[in-house]
Amino acid sequence: MKLELRGGILMAETEYGAALLDEKSGEYWTLNPTAAVVLETMLAGRGTDDAVHALTERYDVSDSLAQEDVDRILTELRSAGLVHEN
Repeated sequence: MKLELRGGILMAETEYGAALLDEKSGEYWTLNPTAAVVLETMLAGRGTDDAVHALTERYDVSDSLAQEDVDRILTELRSAGLVHEN
């Protein structure tokens, strides 16, 4: 699965994760460091297993907790209409 930002969504790294801006509506979302790692990994064309691995390498969390985080983050990004699969 290749994840992409929806057209018109800009992403910028911040000192506390990342921010997403919808150029049309002006609405923005902030991502904590965990969500930023997941999104950056997925936008780089890597899969959910890679996102889980990135979290377990960076943080002291189990594979199962990292998988729950990845699933939750992707669900929230999709629900907000910020990303789509290509």
